[in-house]
Amino acid sequence: MAKTAKKKSGKKKTGGDRLQFQAEVGRLLDIVANSLYSEKEIFLRELISNASDACDRLRHAALTAPDLAAGDPDYKIAITIDRAANTLAVADNGIGMNRDDLVDDLGTIARSGTAAFMGALKETEAKSEDGTADVNLIGQFGVGFYSAFMVADEVTVTTRKAGETSGWRWVSDGKGEFTVEAADGATRGTTVTMVLKDNAGEYLEPARIRHIVKTYSDHVSFPILLTVLATGDEDEGKDETEDESGTGEAVTDEIVNQASAIWARPKADIDEQTHKEFYHHVAHAMDDPWLTLHFKAEGMIEYTGLLYVPTARPFDIFHPERKSHVKLYVKRVFITDDCEALLPSWLRFLHGVVDSEDLPLNVSRELLQNNPVLTRIRAGVTSRVLNELTARAEKDPEGYAAFWEAFGAVVKEGLYEDFEHREKLLGLARFNGTADDELVGLADYVGRMKEGQEAIYYITADDLAQARRSPQLEGFRAKGIEVLLLADPIDEFWLPSVGVYETKPFKSVTRGGADLADIKSEDAAEADEKKEEPKPTEGLDALVALIKLELGEAVKDVRRSDRLTDSAVCLVADEGDIDMNLQRLLQQHNQLENALPRILEINPTHELVRRLAAGAAKDGAQDRLRDVGYLLLDQARILEGETVPDPVAYAKRMTSVMTAAFAED
Repeated sequence: MAKTAKKKSGKKKTGGDRLQFQAEVGRLLDIVANSLYSEKEIFLRELISNASDACDRLRHAALTAPDLAAGDPDYKIAITIDRAANTLAVADNGIGMNRDDLVDDLGTIARSGTAAFMGALKETEAKSEDGTADVNLIGQFGVGFYSAFMVADEVTVTTRKAGETSGWRWVSDGKGEFTVEAADGATRGTTVTMVLKDNAGEYLEPARIRHIVKTYSDHVSFPILLTVLATGDEDEGKDETEDESGTGEAVTDEIVNQASAIWARPKADIDEQTHKEFYHHVAHAMDDPWLTLHFKAEGMIEYTGLLYVPTARPFDIFHPERKSHVKLYVKRVFITDDCEALLPSWLRFLHGVVDSEDLPLNVSRELLQNNPVLTRIRAGVTSRVLNELTARAEKDPEGYAAFWEAFGAVVKEGLYEDFEHREKLLGLARFNGTADDELVGLADYVGRMKEGQEAIYYITADDLAQARRSPQLEGFRAKGIEVLLLADPIDEFWLPSVGVYETKPFKSVTRGGADLADIKSEDAAEADEKKEEPKPTEGLDALVALIKLELGEAVKDVRRSDRLTDSAVCLVADEGDIDMNLQRLLQQHNQLENALPRILEINPTHELVRRLAAGAAKDGAQDRLRDVGYLLLDQARILEGETVPDPVAYAKRMTSVMTAAFAED
């Protein structure tokens, strides 16, 4: 949760309470104020977007409580230029805020993803050559308001919440503190007034404001009005600014946007640039959409959708709440941007709008959960998205691979949760593998399986590098058998749930026997003809028995390995036990109290094992090899990326074995 802004002793001359920003906000404001960011004009886009959201929320609230909008039912956004005061103001007559809202929303980053947001700022700051952070991140975490300080020395927010009688004023110079005080006579809604910096005079030019609105906010469905206040040098009642025709005519309440719902327009009337800016508006993002879906469903139920797949992965994509980012409208009236029933959570990377003609305008959150119309919309939209992704995967494999790298881990949640769409999702899934550096689909994997191979082999790990280093892959590489490398936590859950793809079972290379003997490989067959059959390792059975006796319950079994070629030992899970990586995950999250013992496999062809086996057949072998079993077990643990459970004992055993070895020399 975000921290509460701290109250300091003392009052300003205005009588307002002086408070400190949350530490994260203070850091953000310092970055914004000192940023070398070149496109500072995006501050206006962010403020207009916030104003639009405020109008949307009041319009929805007024469906069931009409008194909230009484006296001013026509929603609008007003931009006012006052050259005499050197101020630019953005106002709306939307839902407004009370004192608690001002303190919580403007004094803290009161949104999910705070830690990730600040981490992203620090990361971009560290990577930049001049030590500044990338302010492109503004807006992605609900902090777009603070972009005002890129152009303002001081920001004043005057507001009154709909349904309340008291107004409030929030004032800050962005340097660590802000003041909140009562504001008599405040009208419903919110006005953000910026005292502009000396180098921000361009934002007092009406032509500049028109251009910014046209570029970034033309799609906003509420009218955006531009007013230029007279400076006193002109005739009374006239503004000083010429209109676009250059006639010198005063500008008063000029509408500077189309003020129509973009998704309701014909597809042919919307160009790529308009789509980009609407995506920036709804997603609060700086990247461009990778995929745009604009459709209208007609028939038993009617709805329109305008959805975007981002290019870059948002920083909060793995937040535990897994919230949808698609807004639900009914007949162009905003209903909610948090509708769990609208789309499955594994499509939460989508941004955009779904507008229904059949849902009631006053539908409640409770009714949305079990509404049959919404259920059909959900099914229809999900199928459209999956069909479009399938088409993209075929037409643009490289572009789809980039999409999968960004969002594949989220899509795979559907393999575990959504049985209805599992078949399509399996077709869309892509994986890293040992065959090459390209992502591979399951159909391609099955198509190039070796003769005699009956299973789809995979290995799970914390990351791809760890998976590639695993000793369990050695035998598979030797025979040219491809193994899928899986490094997303969700992989441990969907694999047991799915189990089979086109009659081919999924099988972990870290569980049970390797079963490699029956798999034929042309390369392996040629190699077998050229090399001599290795001699049996004498004393191997005795060595296995000694190690098993010494380790006792520390392992489930000790046996010779058919999967190792280079390493001396490895650990595997028994056929009926949970996979080793899943066991580690459960232990890390305190979901598994006692770890299950695993099987220690030893490589009979390894030189170390041969020498140990030779010694195992001699008298006194049990005493001489007492520490060997535990050293081999710890070595196998280290190869798995695990910590040695008893480092002191490990060091003592290693010292003992080394001392004995050098003593013999």
